Amino acid sequence: MHFKQIIFSLLLALQVIVISAQEDDQLLDELDNYTNEEANNKEKGKKANTKFELPAFKTLKIGNLQSTKIGDKGELYLIVSHRFGPLKDGFDTFLGLDQANTKIELLYSFWEGTQFSLSRESFEKTVAFAVKSRFTKQSESFPFNLVGYATANINTEISNSRFTNYTLQSGDRMSYAVQLLASHRFSKRFSFEFAPTYVRENLQILEETGTANHNQFAMGFGGRLKLSKRVSLNAEYVHNFNRDENSIFYNPYTFGVDIETGGHVFQLLFTNAQSSNEPGYISNAGGDIAFGFNIVRVF
Repeated sequence: MHFKQIIFSLLLALQVIVISAQEDDQLLDELDNYTNEEANNKEKGKKANTKFELPAFKTLKIGNLQSTKIGDKGELYLIVSHRFGPLKDGFDTFLGLDQANTKIELLYSFWEGTQFSLSRESFEKTVAFAVKSRFTKQSESFPFNLVGYATANINTEISNSRFTNYTLQSGDRMSYAVQLLASHRFSKRFSFEFAPTYVRENLQILEETGTANHNQFAMGFGGRLKLSKRVSLNAEYVHNFNRDENSIFYNPYTFGVDIETGGHVFQLLFTNAQSSNEPGYISNAGGDIAFGFNIVRVF
């Protein structure tokens, strides 16, 4: 029954995308071109050309996991993310579509190789700030794209009513994540990424986490297989090394498909995480799979 539910959700979302697809191919042309940069060679007094590989990923996230892509200087991105209810509820909730967690995010690159973002997610009414910066690109002389990512999240929904013997402090609302993203494009069709991650949660409910593990270390893995110019398959998994065996939460996983339509990228996905913020999905993913999507628009 789960397989039929997944196919139904996928076909429904594909129909919506086909209707709303844009004809503008500007984003596709920009993403498929090789980037050539010139660096000054002061010791020899001449210019040296470095040929960089195509980007490992076409958009900013693999699913929930950040990719190594960063917008060019002056680019503004709008990302709208939805995570619906569990598929297991069947048609009582229309395969979970009656329930929705929504996130709206704005990202802007003030200078080349660095991007800032601001978002608000309805899951725990979380406001998040993030910065993403490129260290180096994959080239003939270096095999990886290396990017750093850091985020600070504010849970605005926490109330004292959930903590009868504890008075909340302002810092209890905060959680953080820091990631090193390393990707390699093996061919024109296949790219892979790994992401060592540190997560800090200032406040935890021990009945849910099993034990106090405010500082958590995790390793993320993700990949992209290009099927055509416009379509790719994506998958990711994050292993949390500090999760207690009595925790009600699970390691997050996501798989789905990217569909590019010029200025938009539609990511249709299935995941066991309701939040798409790093502390939320890495620390607090549930066990039930749900349908979701990201819509990415660049201006």
